[in-house]
Amino acid sequence: MFHYLKYFLFHAIGLLAAAAMFLGSDWIIFGLIAIFGGYIVLDAVLGDDTTTPAFKHPGILTAQLWLALPLLSLIVFSYFWQVSSGDLFGLGEMLTSLTGYDVLAAKAEGSWVSNLCALIITGLMIGMVGTITAHELTHRTWDPISMFVGRWLLAFSFDVAFAVEHVYGHHRYVSTTKDPATAPRGRNVYFHVLASTIKGNISALKLEAERLRKMGHSPLSIRNSVLRGYGMSAIIVALAFLAGGVETMLMFIGAGLFGKALLEIVNYMEHYGMVRNPELPVQPRHSWNTNKRFSSWTMFNLTRHSHHHAHGEVPYQDLRPYPEAPTMINGYLTTIVVALIPPLWHHLMTPKVLEWDEKYASDEEKVLAAEANRISGIKALTEHGQVSAQQA
Repeated sequence: MFHYLKYFLFHAIGLLAAAAMFLGSDWIIFGLIAIFGGYIVLDAVLGDDTTTPAFKHPGILTAQLWLALPLLSLIVFSYFWQVSSGDLFGLGEMLTSLTGYDVLAAKAEGSWVSNLCALIITGLMIGMVGTITAHELTHRTWDPISMFVGRWLLAFSFDVAFAVEHVYGHHRYVSTTKDPATAPRGRNVYFHVLASTIKGNISALKLEAERLRKMGHSPLSIRNSVLRGYGMSAIIVALAFLAGGVETMLMFIGAGLFGKALLEIVNYMEHYGMVRNPELPVQPRHSWNTNKRFSSWTMFNLTRHSHHHAHGEVPYQDLRPYPEAPTMINGYLTTIVVALIPPLWHHLMTPKVLEWDEKYASDEEKVLAAEANRISGIKALTEHGQVSAQQA
């Protein structure tokens, strides 16, 4: 029973975010600190989880994934309510009468700091509750319900294209120069967010156009799932406008783009500096892995990325930990914070990249790695690349 219940920590964090939004003002700030701080501290304290329990009732685990859509809808609605000028559906008045806590007064006391924290916490939930769950669901291309839920979850971050690019592009070309989501050595995370977003959407449109042409259909039609995805996101933007006008709409767009940026930061972390011949199969060594317990339990084992890329069809509960795989700096939120500080990132990751070259790379990959080091712009890597070239 525990192994089923542990994944509900994911939902508890989402409910905490919604509660903070309704409580308003300083509670939003406290909620953001609690979530970020909780991840960093608990990943550090609780250590690794390398268990692989057997689940006799996988339907429960799938239902947990599907629950992410109503949960994220609640979170985003609470955000609309908090940043809009009115009391949507009289909810504030109702909550005040039920609890005795004056949520309308707390909302009125909100400052630009609490509004900024509301945007960040909503973007974080769009990235976690939305994209992490959608990542699992949109791999289940045989299940129309999972695909429906997954695509709507992605719509909150303007990224339904992910359902095409990730499954049919990223998984094919991961850790090669053909993959927009794989950051080359020396790349700045902020540039990667922009480059991967643009190139990923272009790739998704090309993949979908190719699929439709093979079926004898025009890419410019309702059959184009990427274009439909843009329309789905537009519907949510329109709802934000109806909820609170231009200001609420712009606040939602900011949160959605932040959620999308989080995905690209995670891509940056998961594959930074990896090299591979695209003609050869993906191995566990081609992804950065982590088995931090709290991240694993609250992110549906996204942490076990090495097994996921080696066998993309395996459901999250059956992913193996691969403790021998190359490992990230720490848990996911900790590594996100480090990635956002480029000098610290390169200071910590350059030794890891060089270790990957020595410990994990095949002979062919050592040649690719030497060239990647040479052009990286990172002194320790370029010097190592020059030595490798001389030895070759």
